[in-house]
Amino acid sequence: MLDNLKIRLQYLLPKQCITNLAGWFANKKAGWLTQLVIKAFAKTYKVDMNEAKDPSFTAYSTFNEFFVRPLKEDIRPIVSEANQLALPADGTVSQLGAIREEQIIQAKGHYYTVEALLAGQYQLAGQFRNGQFITTYLSPKDYHRVHMPCDGVLKEMIYVPGDLFSVNPLTATNVPNLFARNERVICVFETAFGPMVQILVGATIVGSIETVWSGCVTPPREGIIKRWAYPAEGEEGAVSLKKGEEMGRFKLGSTVINLFASNQVNFANNLYSGSQTRMGGLLAQAITAEESTENTDEPINDEPMSKDIVS
Repeated sequence: MLDNLKIRLQYLLPKQCITNLAGWFANKKAGWLTQLVIKAFAKTYKVDMNEAKDPSFTAYSTFNEFFVRPLKEDIRPIVSEANQLALPADGTVSQLGAIREEQIIQAKGHYYTVEALLAGQYQLAGQFRNGQFITTYLSPKDYHRVHMPCDGVLKEMIYVPGDLFSVNPLTATNVPNLFARNERVICVFETAFGPMVQILVGATIVGSIETVWSGCVTPPREGIIKRWAYPAEGEEGAVSLKKGEEMGRFKLGSTVINLFASNQVNFANNLYSGSQTRMGGLLAQAITAEESTENTDEPINDEPMSKDIVS
């Protein structure tokens, strides 16, 4: 009953206004009031300040500064082998596995298409047909900077306006097409593992989504799709990022979705729906030429590869 009420409120509440108000306050230097909110938030969500570069609450003059606090150097080791991809964020795996034709599993009984997620960019979506995906949920207690799984050259960034539903597990289970209807920033990279998309999904009270190359992408929220193209590697103005390097951040929590092309990577065996992630840990390994040939010869199983949480 309570869950049904929470979902109903998601549809009825003025999420845009609430988000704008939260973003306004989170960026204000309100002295003792800011400190009170930060301490209450940290206590409520059990934030581990021992991992922060500066563990003192008084080091943060705004809530946003606290929320995107950097970690201590080397506290998140990055997997080092050339054939290994790193987890992009601290959080929890919502779902992962194979993209079946163009279908991605959101939660049990809910699917959405790659084309819908990529705002109708059908040519781009076609590159990930029968590929792999992973959806990572960042809870309020998590570190909220997002990093690169591998070396990559930015080809395109697309801002997609949309709704601002919460992206917590309850909402993901009950709101159809959640990630394809929420506001998001789509970042398209060329990598040694083929094309990769890393998507920063907005949500209720996510006051801002930023990238390291462009700064604040949203707000403003103008209600139109925006696209930016970037020079190729080696050209003037090219954006090249290394594995483990920061690529963006959320000012209040949300979700990261990664897409990989078919026969490029195998996810780590210890990842499943509900598993905890720590940025820099093993996300996946490259598929060898021999493995790629074997996979091509195998029939595609129509059952989703993502694993449910073991209760």
